[in-house]
Amino acid sequence: MHKTQILPYSRIVGQDSIKLALELAYIAPTIGGVLLSGHRGTGKSTAVRAFALMMSEKLPVTLPINATEDRVIGGWKIDELMRGEPKWQDGLLKKANDGMLYVDEVNLLDDHIVNIILDVTSTGVLEVQRDARDSQPENIAFTLVGTMNR
Repeated sequence: MHKTQILPYSRIVGQDSIKLALELAYIAPTIGGVLLSGHRGTGKSTAVRAFALMMSEKLPVTLPINATEDRVIGGWKIDELMRGEPKWQDGLLKKANDGMLYVDEVNLLDDHIVNIILDVTSTGVLEVQRDARDSQPENIAFTLVGTMNR
């Protein structure tokens, strides 16, 4: 289980539009995700985390703003590779499968990373081509939630 104490979703009040957007993105995945925009401190991140906990009993997979392509889609673990023991590490998109991918400050994310995420979200397929390793296309489905400050 999670270590961080998160406000229960049912205790979030006065954020009806945020809650509606999260609920619609969850029950209608063909929407393709949701972007929450608001002033700093209005509870966007808290609502996202609380909703994810309520729906799946786990926190969303959070994509850091400085995420590299390897971190997003997967790649070789550098330490093991340097020792001559190549080991594959799944990316955040695969970890978010059947759950939620959360991108805080999505407007600050590198355009290339945004394109990768949107491509996987729209096609539902993750195919990794890395250094002589072509993975089999894998069906990936997650609820995409981005937040940004006004």
